[in-house]
Amino acid sequence: MASKNFSARTQSKAHKYRWGIVGAAVGAVVGSLAAGTVSGLGGYFARQVVTPAKEREENLSILAVVQTDEGKDVIVPATTETTVEGTYSLYWDAGRGHARIGQITSFVPSEGTVQRRIEEVYEGDIYKAVRGWWSGVVYDSPERAGFEVSDVNIPIDAGEAPAWLLPGTYRASTWAICVHGRGATRLEGIRALRTISALGMTGLLISYRNDGVGPRTADGRYGLGATEWEDVDSAIDYALEHGAEDIVLFGWSMGGAISLQVADLSRHQQRIRALVLTGPVVNWFDVLAHQARVNKLPSASGRYGQWLLSNKAGQWITGLATPLDLSSLNWVARHEELRKPTLILHSEDDDFVPVGPSVELAEKNPEMVTFERFTRARHTREWNVDPERWHHTVVDWLTTVFSAKRPVDPRYDAAETSSKEASNK
Repeated sequence: MASKNFSARTQSKAHKYRWGIVGAAVGAVVGSLAAGTVSGLGGYFARQVVTPAKEREENLSILAVVQTDEGKDVIVPATTETTVEGTYSLYWDAGRGHARIGQITSFVPSEGTVQRRIEEVYEGDIYKAVRGWWSGVVYDSPERAGFEVSDVNIPIDAGEAPAWLLPGTYRASTWAICVHGRGATRLEGIRALRTISALGMTGLLISYRNDGVGPRTADGRYGLGATEWEDVDSAIDYALEHGAEDIVLFGWSMGGAISLQVADLSRHQQRIRALVLTGPVVNWFDVLAHQARVNKLPSASGRYGQWLLSNKAGQWITGLATPLDLSSLNWVARHEELRKPTLILHSEDDDFVPVGPSVELAEKNPEMVTFERFTRARHTREWNVDPERWHHTVVDWLTTVFSAKRPVDPRYDAAETSSKEASNK
């Protein structure tokens, strides 16, 4: 009996042992699959961040165009974008159709649609439009906004970058260089032309590498500001060669990240008078983490995506020619190094680049950073929601900057003073 009991206990232990091995094996497989999912999603996320889209997704249904006593209206689904007051654009037919859209004329939330005024159709037949996309870019050319510009080309490392030049008046030696954001073009800067003109400045709306207008580099990737700043520095070269004495950088979204890098790294750093940033990226770590959450990625995938962007081992996945130093693009951490007067206009309802880091940067460096909080506006659409407020805020702030003594930056001003003293001898 004892022998039988011993045998039974032994078999039971062996049975448990075999299942333990199976359980460990299953756990290893599940763990491998989970790790594969994390790395796969992280790789896809990282690649998407730096890869310019070849075509825009037409994700908005155009339900109807109706004639009213006041004009033509368009009916579209009610979304977080289409239900915000302001002036916008509606594109369709792969961008070949374009209309400027204005006020909301009818909106019943329970019906799930919104009706808005069609202010002008620039291109295409809107009656045939079925699907399209909503945009904060209002005008299809500077001329549509009432400004005559000339076409110029700016030499950059990758080739010639087309730009629009607006002549200045009483402050023509101060050039405003407009730097658009990720997924946008120089059209984004048209909204600033009224402000630039009112201040008498010369305006330069630039393109840069891989933005769909400027030349393409070998890797064809965005650098999130770490590479594009060199093209803006070349634009400053062009400005100085054509009579500029001072530079003001206007930046939107990633254009804000680019502008901050220019202010830090430019060989003409002492010429940069001020920065005007709308919905800027001042900390890519925060933006990437936010986008990972919005897209319901595991937090580990988001962190892995950041690692891939920052390390040589990730280049074969991201396609980047050079890894990105995301720490150098974190201006919240580097707040003490920002020594240029900076105006940040940012909406608390920005769903793409959260407002928090902009607020934090202003709180940590109040000497240099002025923060103007907007509401309701989605990403970089502060002007669209309230163009008068945007315009007057920028005009008043820059007028104050122009009348004030330049702030001292010991990193550059000491060297510049020594150079002037040596030349005077």
